[in-house]
Amino acid sequence: MTRLLTRHSPTLALAALVLLAATVMARPLPVTAAELIMFEQRGCEWCERWNAEIGPIYPKTEEGRLAPLRRVDIHEKMPEDLRWLRPEVFTPSFALIHEGREYGRIRGYPGEDFFWGLLAQMVEKYRQAAADAAAAQTQRPAPG
Repeated sequence: MTRLLTRHSPTLALAALVLLAATVMARPLPVTAAELIMFEQRGCEWCERWNAEIGPIYPKTEEGRLAPLRRVDIHEKMPEDLRWLRPEVFTPSFALIHEGREYGRIRGYPGEDFFWGLLAQMVEKYRQAAADAAAAQTQRPAPG
């Protein structure tokens, strides 16, 4: 038995390596999460209201898991990776973004009920675009 394993070890090792490489290469690339950008400024009473009413529960919601909140102060320099995003002057304002594209914006905080409804519309637009992109990927002919 030992002789059999010793004789075939290089072949088995190569097969295992090929299998491992194929498994790693077959996995889809990690997908980055969308983000909900909150434009805010110090002293904004509507920002404080949003923070009190929505802030604590947002990360626990489906929307919060799909698009984690990222805060941007409108008086600070725009973060480097968001330079493409149109700046905002009204606070709070919210932009749903993913991979260099904006899927909607809410200007101001119209209250809890309106916020969730408007956010749901933006999320639906994002999901539809993602579904369309996935469908386009599957319909492309294989390179040959």
